[in-house]
Amino acid sequence: MSPVRKRHGRRRARRNRVLVQAACLAITAFMVAPMYLITLAAFSSPDALNAYPKSFLPTSVSAETMGSFLTSTGVVPALLNSLSVGLFTVLLALLLGTPAGYALARFAFPGRDSYQLFLLFTRALPIVVLSVPLARLFITVGASDSVLAVTLLHTALALPTTVLITASIFTSVPRDVEEAALVFGCTPLQAFRQVVAPLALPGTAAAAVFTFVLSWNEILGAAVLTLTNRTLPAQVLGSLQWSPLAYRFAGGFALVVPALLFIFGMRKYLLNMWGGTLR
Repeated sequence: MSPVRKRHGRRRARRNRVLVQAACLAITAFMVAPMYLITLAAFSSPDALNAYPKSFLPTSVSAETMGSFLTSTGVVPALLNSLSVGLFTVLLALLLGTPAGYALARFAFPGRDSYQLFLLFTRALPIVVLSVPLARLFITVGASDSVLAVTLLHTALALPTTVLITASIFTSVPRDVEEAALVFGCTPLQAFRQVVAPLALPGTAAAAVFTFVLSWNEILGAAVLTLTNRTLPAQVLGSLQWSPLAYRFAGGFALVVPALLFIFGMRKYLLNMWGGTLR
């Protein structure tokens, strides 16, 4: 290859790297800008919120907006309900979905492909179709307007994806590793717990993150199934019509931050695109 062509090739590669980095920065700015504006509004004074034009810099930092939101009627109980529902949903979805994903990855049984297709169809079912029949069922059994009802609904919504995510990660775990554990005296349960499960931890963490975010952001089902024991999204949505501007911005901040904190806490276990662990 001539020196001229090599020089042009290096320039093209450098230009491509610059374009990729610029695209990454633009996407990051597009995602961060709304969170920055919500955070700025949530920690601004009421006068700064009502001012026009508004400043894009924190000129009047105050905890009054967040304080008034947190002291509003029903907000703290709704926040605790959301945390309880989210964590219990993650626990139930992993307890039920992880063994199902393992069976789907390791064993061949009649109807296996149809079962995976059924999981996809179940996940595509609109929540509005499930909410009213489930509300009637919970009223009949005496479990309506409770954290348990919302937890069961969110678990049903998250289970298909949990099964599919864990099945894909168990497929990537070499079968030889599990067979070696059996040869060295482990029972099948011990081999799963001590060898397979640690290797599948990134996929389990990814399923946990998806489940928690789904549960935290779900509104319609929680609004239909509860009246007094509402989750935070349902509580904020139900009071938007008569709430002041400060309440809305503070509510938006409160809805975003817990999910981000959960993802931040699970970040080292998450999957990269090739199924490895981010270190």
